Amino acid sequence: MSKVMFHNPNELNLLVGKEVAVSEWLEIKQSMIQTFADCTNDHQWIHTDIEKAKKDSVYGATIAHGFLTLSLIPFFLESCIEYPFAKRSINYGLNKVRFPHAVTVDSRLRGRFFIEEITSIEGGIQIEWKINVEIEGIEKPACVADVLFRLYF
Repeated sequence: MSKVMFHNPNELNLLVGKEVAVSEWLEIKQSMIQTFADCTNDHQWIHTDIEKAKKDSVYGATIAHGFLTLSLIPFFLESCIEYPFAKRSINYGLNKVRFPHAVTVDSRLRGRFFIEEITSIEGGIQIEWKINVEIEGIEKPACVADVLFRLYF
C-alpha cells in the first residue's frame, strides 16, 4: 500500500471532513501484549495469563490493553500518511478516546484516518484526526480517538 503524501497544508485543508487514508493490518501477538504489560506494570491476568484467559475470560483468550491499541496510532499514521513539507510532527494530545471492542490476541488491527479540523498555530498547523482502529472481521472498532498532531514548517 502506498502512502498518502501531502506536499503542502492546502492539500490537507481540502480533505477536512473526509477519510484520508487506511493503514495496513498489524497482527497483535501475545509477545506485544506481554511487552506492553512489562513496560506499564499492568499484568492483569486478562492480558498475560493465557491459560486462565482461555478458561475464565468471556473472550476465550488474552486481550490487548486498550492503551496498547491507542499507542499504535502513531505507527498506523506514519505507515500511511506523509507530510514532506513539515520539518517536524508532534503528537499534541487527545480530545476523546473510547474502546468499544476488546482486541483478542492474534487479531489484526488497522487505522482509518479522517481529518476533523485544521487550525493555524504559530509556525504551522494543528490537525485533529478522528481515528478508528478497526479489528479485522469485527464490526465495532477497537478504539475511536480524536487525536491532535501539530506540524511545523
